[in-house]
Amino acid sequence: MNDRTDVAERESDATGLTTFLAGALVGAGIALMFAPQPGSQLRGTLRNYANRAKDDLVEKGQEAWDTAVERGKEYYDKGEAAFGDATRSAKEFVKQGKDMGREAVRSAQEEFRDQGKGAL
Repeated sequence: MNDRTDVAERESDATGLTTFLAGALVGAGIALMFAPQPGSQLRGTLRNYANRAKDDLVEKGQEAWDTAVERGKEYYDKGEAAFGDATRSAKEFVKQGKDMGREAVRSAQEEFRDQGKGAL
């Protein structure tokens, strides 16, 4: 698989997880509202549930951030390596061009000398 496919799959997984968590929160809230409990107990239960959900979301957000930072570092390293490879290739290309230019000048000088000797 290529990098784009991997990223698309990870984004799809993250979207699915977010949707699931939101659905779970809504479903749990509705279930608690219809449960036979006194008002103060229901409010306490909802408060506890909301706090747990908030903590879970913060944890998932931190994990997503850490993953994004890690991927960013990987892409930076790949880019840096590619830039280094391109730089080396460019230097080699320039060196080959210089060598070919020098060889062309030598050949031209020899040809010029040979033509000059033939004219004498």
